[in-house]
Amino acid sequence: MGLGSNLGDRLATLQTARERLAALPDAVLTAVSPVYETPPWGDAAQPAYYNQAVALALGPSWSPRQLLSALLAIESSLGRVRDPKRPFGPRTLDLDILLFGQLRLDEPDLVIPHPRLRQRAFVLVPLADIGALLPIPDGQGGSVAAALAEISSKEAGKIVRATE
Repeated sequence: MGLGSNLGDRLATLQTARERLAALPDAVLTAVSPVYETPPWGDAAQPAYYNQAVALALGPSWSPRQLLSALLAIESSLGRVRDPKRPFGPRTLDLDILLFGQLRLDEPDLVIPHPRLRQRAFVLVPLADIGALLPIPDGQGGSVAAALAEISSKEAGKIVRATE
């Protein structure tokens, strides 16, 4: 999963989000990347983000749709307001399903793997910290590390570790 925040106390928001993810029923937080400070993507007129990736092991009763509902509830509880005029605008919290095992899913409001995963250094850098060898099941083949290697060094160079 990808976590991001660029409004309010970004570190505290990410910490609370991780705690709430770990508290989901039949879920275990198995890996947490460092936090990175990253420039905004898609809408430059906003503050820098803190981003990180986490791995969440879910019991067999979880579906991608149930996970999405849980993520939206966590976002909302931490002050996320969606502005349809600024889909890539600032937010207190953004939680994205990046991968769900080897599942491929393409629905109007849920695409797995995340449809822009390969384009975003701010996702690939922290994801590589916790799962560099994870395959990306999007039909293009390759791992997270391979996708990161395809990102320009200029883009990856904008990603700065914010925490240890």
